[in-house]
Amino acid sequence: MTIQEQPSSAPGWRTYLNGRTVSILFLGFSSGLPLYTLIYLMQAWLAKSGLDVKALGLFALVTFPYTFKFLWAPLMDRYAIGSLGRRRGWMAATQLSLFLVIGGLGMLDPKLELTMIAGCVFLIAFLSASQDVVIDAYRREILAENEQGLGAAIIVNAYKAASLIPSALGLVLADSMSWQAVFWIVAAFMLPGFVCTLLAKEPAVYGAPPKNLQEAVVLPFREFVQRDGWNQALLIIGFVLLYKIGDSMATALSTKFFLDIGFTTKQIGLAANATGWWAALAGGAVGGIWMIKLGINRALWVFGVLQAIAILGFAWLARTGPDSLLLSAVFGFEAFASLGLGAAALVAFMSRATDPRYTATQYALFSSLAAVPRTFINSSVGYIVAETGWFWFFIVCFILAFPAMMMLPKIAPWNTRNEQA
Repeated sequence: MTIQEQPSSAPGWRTYLNGRTVSILFLGFSSGLPLYTLIYLMQAWLAKSGLDVKALGLFALVTFPYTFKFLWAPLMDRYAIGSLGRRRGWMAATQLSLFLVIGGLGMLDPKLELTMIAGCVFLIAFLSASQDVVIDAYRREILAENEQGLGAAIIVNAYKAASLIPSALGLVLADSMSWQAVFWIVAAFMLPGFVCTLLAKEPAVYGAPPKNLQEAVVLPFREFVQRDGWNQALLIIGFVLLYKIGDSMATALSTKFFLDIGFTTKQIGLAANATGWWAALAGGAVGGIWMIKLGINRALWVFGVLQAIAILGFAWLARTGPDSLLLSAVFGFEAFASLGLGAAALVAFMSRATDPRYTATQYALFSSLAAVPRTFINSSVGYIVAETGWFWFFIVCFILAFPAMMMLPKIAPWNTRNEQA
């Protein structure tokens, strides 16, 4: 089912209260936790163990499964595992595995077992990317047509909220507990999503499932290219690739940045806890409601500008130094504009661009493209920072936020609200 913009009959707040959207809330949280554990908690753990900024940047390469998850997404469309059904079976398997691997990661020694740590990080990324594929498909299939727009905002909100466990709770606990205990505590937050999976209903199948792997692999990509031709397909791919590149690069080594300019892990954690939760909540909620009013097209324009402005907050902090109030403001605005508004608009756009017959595979392709900057381009961030310093690095990130904006007249014209992508 594609997301439809319905300005005349927008869903109300009661949409949030049914069992389907509540399950999306828990599953969105479960989807975001592994990635943010790698971005924030693992980064602080390795930085405290003595790894330099270049080595930390290269660790982004081991998360490349997020970029290539579309390659095995057809398998998750074609096959079911266990007795829970095609969607819930895969969700339960990945969630339980992530709990065990995330907890086990903290038991390794960064000074002696760095290769094994890289292997565990790769496994977490693979399991997390696989979980994302099936949760995205579940979300599209379980929600009613008039719930799709707000459903995109809910999952973005929950995904971002999950970052507060490793970035706030985890870093605060690390100030007084062993890293082993901290990683197991963070891993335990995968269990609510696992319980939700066990209690949730399996969505109805839309159309006939792929009869074989050839159908599961070939048909989704053929439909996408043939829909409007190669030129439009390439424009959509380029836009998804570039829309959040500046923001993604700016936050790739944010924990390292905050530590470098003089903040403690406790200050970073408390700042995120004090402002990040509420800013993420506001960004997700406002993004959903505002997007219904603006339409997806205009939301991409407005939210894109705001997420670019958020990058400048990091540059300001680089000039100012360790100011706790400014740290909270930067955390809050970045969460609101980039991981609230901007991400909600991009999720809605990608959802609209999928054919309902091939939800899992096509959405996995788009979300894989969106992960390219985080996986490959972000691996160079450490080298760029080493050459430019933090302030000019953030200025570069700000400039990189605008190539996608220049594509909007063809991808999402301002004066067109209801066209199909």
